[in-house]
Order: sequence, then C-alpha cells, then structure tokens
Amino acid sequence: MENMEFVNKISKEFGVTTRVAENVIKLLSEGATVPFIARYRKEMTNTMNEETVAEVKKRLEQLDELEKRKEFVLKSIAEQEKLTPELEKQINSAETLQDVEDLYLPYKPKRRTKAEIARQKGLEPLARMIMSQNNDDVDGMAKRFINKEKEVNNEEEALKGACDIMAEWISENINGRNRIRKIYHRDGIISSTLVKSKEAEAQTYKQYFDFKEPIAKAPSHRILALFRAEEEGLLKVKLSIEANDALNVLDSIFLKNDNASTDLVQDAIDDAWKRLLEPSLETEMRALYKEKADEVAVKVFAENLRQLLLAAPLGKKRVLALDPGFRTGCKVVILNELGALIHNETIYPHPPQNEHGKAAAKIAHLVQAYKIDVIAIGNGTAGRETEDFIKSIRFDRDITAVMVNESGASIYSASKVARDEFPDYDITVRGAVSIGRRLMDPLAELVKIDPKSIGVGQYQHDVNQKMLGDELNSVVESCVNAVGVELNSASEQLLSYVSGVGPQLASSIVKYRNENGGFTSRKQLMEVPRLGSKAFEQCAGFLRIHGAKQPLDASAVHPESYHIVEKMAKKLGVNVSELIGNEELIAKINPKEFIEKDFGIETINDIIDELKKPGRDPRKNFEVFEFDKNIRTINDLRQGMQLVGIVTNITAFGCFVDVGVHQDGLVHISQMSSSYITDPNQVVKLNQKVKVTVTDVDIPRKRISLSMK
Repeated sequence: MENMEFVNKISKEFGVTTRVAENVIKLLSEGATVPFIARYRKEMTNTMNEETVAEVKKRLEQLDELEKRKEFVLKSIAEQEKLTPELEKQINSAETLQDVEDLYLPYKPKRRTKAEIARQKGLEPLARMIMSQNNDDVDGMAKRFINKEKEVNNEEEALKGACDIMAEWISENINGRNRIRKIYHRDGIISSTLVKSKEAEAQTYKQYFDFKEPIAKAPSHRILALFRAEEEGLLKVKLSIEANDALNVLDSIFLKNDNASTDLVQDAIDDAWKRLLEPSLETEMRALYKEKADEVAVKVFAENLRQLLLAAPLGKKRVLALDPGFRTGCKVVILNELGALIHNETIYPHPPQNEHGKAAAKIAHLVQAYKIDVIAIGNGTAGRETEDFIKSIRFDRDITAVMVNESGASIYSASKVARDEFPDYDITVRGAVSIGRRLMDPLAELVKIDPKSIGVGQYQHDVNQKMLGDELNSVVESCVNAVGVELNSASEQLLSYVSGVGPQLASSIVKYRNENGGFTSRKQLMEVPRLGSKAFEQCAGFLRIHGAKQPLDASAVHPESYHIVEKMAKKLGVNVSELIGNEELIAKINPKEFIEKDFGIETINDIIDELKKPGRDPRKNFEVFEFDKNIRTINDLRQGMQLVGIVTNITAFGCFVDVGVHQDGLVHISQMSSSYITDPNQVVKLNQKVKVTVTDVDIPRKRISLSMK
C-alpha cells in the first residue's frame, strides 16, 4: 500500500482531513512520540488529543502488518505458479487480515490431508465432474479413474477420494465461510461443562459447571474466566451454532441439481462442515472473542493504572514509613523530603514479642529527632494493628498516619532496580522505603515496578501479554509526560518513560548528572552522549529544572517556543521571570499578535496557560482517609452496615472497595448506581472515597458483597 493509501484510510476512519492524516503519519514515522505530538504539534494535528494519536499509531501498525502479510501471500502463491491477475487484485484490495487468509487458504501449504492424498491419486478431475452435478452416472465416471498402481482399486474408493477433494473446496469457499461467520456472531453459543472428577478442584467455577449463553452477549470477564478454567483442565468449553443453519448456507451455495452427483456433493457438504469447517471456524471464533475479551480487560487495566499513577502525591515531606509484620516485626525507615533513606530499624509492637511500650517510645523519639511530618503504613499483614499502635502514641506535634496500598512493593524490593539502589539493605528495608516513597509520589515510585505487578485490573495473566505490555507502557509514558519530570532528581526508571528518552539515554542522563553535579539548563542535555537533536526535541518540554538560570526551564513551555515568551515579555516591558505566574500581566497578552509560521493560535494559547501556572501538576491535592475504628476484620461486618471505603480496583463487572478489613469487598456493576450503567468508570475512580452498604458476608470464602445504591 502506497503512503497515500495509508493517508486516505486514516483520514476516512478518523474523520480528519488528508493534511492532518499526512502530518500525523509523518510525525510518527520520524520517531515523534504520542505525548509530544499531542502536546507540541497542535497545529499539525488540528489539536488531536493523545488518545486519538495513540489510536492512529495503533491503526498504522495494523495496516503495516496487513501489507507485510499480503506481500508474503503473493510471493508464496507466485512461487507455486498459481497467481492470476484477478487473484493478485483480490489480495491487494483485501481490507483485513481475515480476507487475506481466506484468499490464501486454497494455496496454503498443507500437511498430508485426505484431499491432498486423493489429488496425488489423480482424482481431482473426477471431483470437478461430480461438483458440476451434470451427470447422473457417478459409477460410470468413477470407473475411468480406477488405477491400482495409485491405490484406487474400485469405484467406491474413487468416489470417496473425489468427495474428500470436494469437502476441502467447500470448506475453503470464501462466501460460505463469511456467511457462517455471521451466524456465529448472531446466534453463536458459548457453553461449558465440568470435566469429570474435577468438581472439588473447580469450585471457583461452580457457576459454569453446566453453562451456556449467546457469545455476542458474554462479557469479557466471563469469556476469560471460562478459557482460564479450560486451560486449568477443569471445564470443557465450546463455541457452537446449529449445524442445520451452517448446512443450509452450504446447500444454497453448492447444490445445483437433483441427481446422483448432487447426492455426493451433499455428502461432501456434510463432511466439510463436520470435519473441516466447524473445527476451523470454532478455533477462529474462539481466537476472535478471546482477543475482544483481552482488549476490554486491557482497557480496564490501563484505566486503573492511569488512575493509580496519577493519584494525589503527598509531596516533599519527611516521612516515617512502616512495613508491618507480626513475628518478624515492623520495619521502620526514615525518608527525607527527597525520599532518600536516612535511617532504618525494626520494632516489635505485636505478638509474639509484644514490645508495645518500647516500640512506642522508639517511634516517638524518631518522629521528634527527624522532625517527621507524616507516617506511612503498609496496608498488608498487621497493617490495621500497626495503624492502631501508631495512633495510640502521644507525639510532640500533630502527626498524620496514612495507610498505603503496598501492592507490588515486594516485587520492587526483590528487583534489580531495588538492589542497585540499596545494595547494602535487605528486602524488608527496601519494601518499607517503597511504601514511604509511594505516599510521597506514587508515579515516581510505581514506574520502578512492572505495571503488570501493581495489582489493578482483571485476568492480567490470561490476556495477550504483548497487548497488555504495550498498552500499559503507553499509559505509563502518558502519565509521566503529563506530570513532567524533575531532571536533577528523577530516577533512571522515571526518566526512561520521558518522551524520546528510553532506558539507554536515561542511563546516560543519570551518569552525566552524577559526573557533572546536575543540570543547570535544558540546553545542557545536548551534552549527554548519544542525546541528539531529535531526542532533545522530543524530551525537553517534559523535563523540568527548578532553579535554572532560564526560568522557562522549570515549565512545560518547549525551548523551541522560548522566543515567543521573550517577545511577550518585551511587549509588556518586563523580563520573562516577571511575566511567569503574573496573571494580571498575562491577561494583557493578545494571542493573535504572536502567531508565527510554525506556531498557531493553539500553541500560543497553550503557552499562555502554562505561563499562568508554570510546571502545574495535573494531579489532585492529597487527602487523608481514615477507616471506621470499630471495623477490624471480616468478622466485624454485618449485613446492612453502612461504611466508607476506598476504591482499590475497577473491573468490567464492578469495583472492589477496601473497608479496612484486609479483604476488599465487591460492588457488582448492578449495585453501583440506581440507574443502568455499562461501565463502572462512569461512577467511580481508583482511590475514590465511597459510601457502601454491606449486603452479604461469606466468611468461609472470604467474600464481601457491597452496594453503593
């Protein structure tokens, strides 16, 4: 496909002009990132938002994959010397991979099939004669093809071989396949039955022991659950349609007469459906609906991750962080305002040691000695007990204690990143540091963990891992660039997600920073080995240097636009630093006066917005939340109780809420709103405070059902 065809397709599918489509394709092909295009190339894209740019990028990758497959298929058929001008035209004009595969099917190299064996016996001409249905004397036709040397010993064997060939032709017919696909989409049923002798192991899937529903109506989480149970050997899952519906389609295509030949074609149709088409299309449909389910699950995971990464940061405070434990004690770390570890030790306030008084005195001393602002407590084992212990201590000032979601902290503490950062400390110290830093800046800390290990989403291990990884990495990149990164203090992992940087340049930046005592200007980035002009263009606007000589280096104004701000300041008779943050002066700016060839009204307005609140953080302000003091464990819950909790996870079927008992409760989508909703994100966001009513408590299965109605 020529580039112009790509342009026309993108233009049509996304409802944009060919100029915009051409610009976006050009920017992406030149290595521009999605955040950069959306933020700094508004004129070229007609203010296309980040989500749409990402969709265009994904679509271009699909089109490129389609083109590569077409090239392979054309080459393969040409090598067989079977490529006709008409077939070549059909393949080149195919719109989807499925269309290409259907056209390729008759020419695809096959294993030794029944039809292939029959062809080698010279029976293809007989199959053609029968398929035409013009001759009633099938035995007479078959007799001509008896050949004992080729193991065709009689008429019956000849006719059987011819039917095998016809069955393959029928199964490869594009019209038939497409019409039966439509039946699957319209009337297909997904069903499951229990594998014999697996009842005890399969209790989690009890509702699916004898289950069926229309595949088109099956939600993604159910499809993934069924396929997971099948993978575990607990359920048998089938996608099916009524055989007669499929056979009627094939009859209407292939039956032309009413004679002995027609009867054989009918036999071939029955065989084609049962032996070839039904297994093939079921496999295809399973893959298709699995992919659709994956896409929904990945989207849910991605939205949860975005909300988690953009959670409100505590900011630069002195933090005492605790990783709670009973027998092994509570690991205590002290972090300064920049998150650096300055002290650690272990206390034993809980059983079996019960050193409550000694531990309390130690915490009070540490709070006073290090002028602690906030105490962070991991919400895992012994979390609530440790929160109670901390709140029982009398401090010399007002101290806030905050429960922190520690999902993934153990992944970080055992990782190479953590070992490199804290080579002299064990896993427990690293885990406590992660808990404290997560409170200070969730984004900066969570980027150190594989997004798949953070624990938000559904069925993350069952979905296509490449699809999941690509989507989650895009979310992390989007969030990091939306917030911006402090160049002189950011970790290597955080820097690696900055537009145009990546792991290798991030390492080079940190090395340069360590050797040269930090950056004093964005221009200095050009001195970093292998960081060229293209990488500088992509990353500079997202990196911040507070205290730089050039005040705009601390803002999201891109260096390529500094001259525009200087013109604005000159027009107002002030210097740039006097203009930044001065809303009274900024209000006097007429954006139209500063439009240039490459900088239109959209960019000028964006610059003005940034000048009003330079380096603004899009995240909300931090709020402290406290659970009901009387609710400690699942045993304390009663039906009808009204509680306040925190949304910890959102799935396609509802949301999970922490009410402070170590076991999150489920608010099913049907219990989230009095009005009908199709997506839980319409009602809740991650980390949102919500009021819930306990509707059911299943203590043996540790299941809590909640309602927000």
